[in-house]
Amino acid sequence: MKPLYVLVLSALLPLAAAAQSGAEASQSSVAQGQEAAPFAPVSASEVAFDSLLYVARPIVVFADSPNDPNYLRQMELLAADYPSLQDRDVILITDTDPAAKGEWRVKLRPRGFSLVLMDKDLKPVIRKPLPWEVREITRAIDKFPLRRQEVLERNPAGR
Repeated sequence: MKPLYVLVLSALLPLAAAAQSGAEASQSSVAQGQEAAPFAPVSASEVAFDSLLYVARPIVVFADSPNDPNYLRQMELLAADYPSLQDRDVILITDTDPAAKGEWRVKLRPRGFSLVLMDKDLKPVIRKPLPWEVREITRAIDKFPLRRQEVLERNPAGR
């Protein structure tokens, strides 16, 4: 009967260790006052262009109206997989008011619906006139030189 206890205990021990380390991590982040902000689209008027330099990868979705079918479809596609965008340090910026002539519109000059993928150096890398799925966006981001460098720094054995 004792070998059965040892088997059950050895099967449950890794789960207990993982639960304890997860609880410690959440306690330390709460103690430091850092709670993970939920990933959500941000209006272009709320984000300064230069404040994102080497901080986040902007994905900017432009449209002439918030009722544009391409805009609605793109937001639906993006909402399907926010965690994979968050893993790549993406900030999702939306601009549906062409009359406002905001900083993002002036710098990127979109025409109608436009999806602009930028790297952390704030250079536009890809512009798309039609909605893109998150899978395609993340694959494109993973090919950016700065993203490849980040992945190699996190996992140097992957060279």
